Amino acid sequence: MDFTNKNVVITGGTTGIGLATAKAFISAGAKVWITGRSAVNLQKATAEINSPNLFTVVSDTSKLEDITILEQAVAESGNKLDVLFLNAGIATFEPIANVTEANFDAQFNTNVKGHFFTLQKLLLHLADGAAVVFTSSTVATAANSGASVYSATKGALNKIAQIAANELAERKIRVNIVSPGPILTPGLENAVPVEAKDFLAGATALQRIGDPDEIAKTVLFLASDAASFITGTEIVVDGGYLNYATK
Repeated sequence: MDFTNKNVVITGGTTGIGLATAKAFISAGAKVWITGRSAVNLQKATAEINSPNLFTVVSDTSKLEDITILEQAVAESGNKLDVLFLNAGIATFEPIANVTEANFDAQFNTNVKGHFFTLQKLLLHLADGAAVVFTSSTVATAANSGASVYSATKGALNKIAQIAANELAERKIRVNIVSPGPILTPGLENAVPVEAKDFLAGATALQRIGDPDEIAKTVLFLASDAASFITGTEIVVDGGYLNYATK
C-alpha cells in the first residue's frame, strides 16, 4: 500500500501497536506524527524508527490541555490529516470488588474521553476523504473476569466510533475499529504474568499470541483506498480468540 505524501497522526505511538503502525506507515511513504506521555519514550521511538518523516509530540491523551498541544502541532504543520489512528490506551485488570475510583477514572480518561476529544479537536484538520481508526479490543465483546472497567471503556469506544462514522460520512471520512486479541506488547507484558500469557495463547484457535505488526497491517488496510467502501465496521484480529472453544 502506498501512502506517499499522506499525513498520519498516531496517539500512543511509542511502543507496541502504535510504534509498529508508525513504522509501517513510514515504510509506505507517509509522514507520521506520534504522541506519547514521555519525552524519553518518544526519543527512543525516534531512534528506533530513524526517519525524517517521523515527528513527535509530548501529549497525554487523558488530558484535554495535552490534546490541545497535539492540535497546535498539527495546525502549525500546515497539513491536513489523511489518517488519524486513535490508539493510546491503558488497562488494569482486577475484580470489581477491588476497583478504585482512581483506576476507573484513569482508564476512562485515556481510553474514552481522550479519544473522543482528540477526534473532536482534530475534526477541522482532517482532510475530506480521510480515514479514522480506533484501537478497541476483543474485551469489548468478551466478558472476562477482572476486565470490567477496561471492557467498559472499549465498549464505549466502539459506539463512539460507529456514531462518528455516520456523522462524518458527508465529508467522505471513513471511521473504523480494529479490535486486537492477545498481542505481545509491553502493555501485555506488564499487565499479565507469564502463566496468563500461556493461557491466552492456548485460548486462540491459532495457539499463539499475535504480533503488533499484524495489527499494523490491518490498520494500514483500513486507512487505504482498498477499504474505500468500509466504514463503521469493527475488524477483529484475534487469532480466533473470540470464537475458539478449547477441547
